[in-house]
Amino acid sequence: MDRVDLGNLSAFVTVAEQRSFRGAAGRLKLTPSALSHAMRQLEENLGVRLLNRTTRSVSLTNAGKRLLDQVQPAMNQIAGALDSLDQERLHPFGQLRIYATRQFAVTTVIAPVWRQFLSTYPDVHLEVHVGDAPIDIVAKGFDAGIGPRDEVAADMIAVRVMGPMKVAFVGAPSYLARRPPPHTPDDLAGHSCIQYRLAIDGPVFDWPIIKNGKARRISVDGPVTVSDAYLAARAAVDGLGIALTVEAVVEPFVRAGQLVRVLEDYSASFEGLFLYYPGRRQVPVSLRALIDTVRAARGPAPTGRSLQNPFTKD
Repeated sequence: MDRVDLGNLSAFVTVAEQRSFRGAAGRLKLTPSALSHAMRQLEENLGVRLLNRTTRSVSLTNAGKRLLDQVQPAMNQIAGALDSLDQERLHPFGQLRIYATRQFAVTTVIAPVWRQFLSTYPDVHLEVHVGDAPIDIVAKGFDAGIGPRDEVAADMIAVRVMGPMKVAFVGAPSYLARRPPPHTPDDLAGHSCIQYRLAIDGPVFDWPIIKNGKARRISVDGPVTVSDAYLAARAAVDGLGIALTVEAVVEPFVRAGQLVRVLEDYSASFEGLFLYYPGRRQVPVSLRALIDTVRAARGPAPTGRSLQNPFTKD
């Protein structure tokens, strides 16, 4: 038996339900002759007569009745599945999985909007993972990732979700009460500083400094080394030394009086964060809603020259 066209089966169910070629043709937006041809083709492929036809009426043969009983539930299930997809296209729901390569990417991009997002779209289940390195988000089942542009694969669509970010030098009031606050980068030589080693086997990186538009890097020393901007802020809050971290991360601690900004004239900026996903077409409606929510909350991204991201793993 030749392969049966699913469209012809669907048309057969409609004819059987309508008991009329004209009524079924109108419902299917076909001409009666085209529908009659499709039914003849189906019967030829199956090698059995399904419909008794006259100029006035249509009825099912015994074989037609048996076929209808078996395929009608399946057709209804398929129709329900397609309706569900259509509803998803119009109304965000289901699981939305996001992968971030930085803790501060979550705290500065997702956390500020997730309450609003989930209250606006209560049928969406948001799942957020933070890893220590870029991954193949498609292979791992994620809808999108968040990270610096230089970690985005070339075949991904990248959408800016945070403009250039400013770094911040901070220390706890208790720490700065023990040692005079630094006034120039050279003063950091006399301070305990929170160091970074972003890759497990990578080097401790030098801190970026900018003054009068000129950038340079300096080496620092201190009692603790971390791999994340948020951890650096926590170490500074605990009085372990001066931290170089992201302004958006330390802002709540500064407002609460737990941290104090220093060396503000020497704070560099670096390119912000991007949300990336595969393919330009048929972006999941829940992901599109999240992107729109993030952009609306942040407003237009600022432009301007910025340094290479100092928080990128080598």
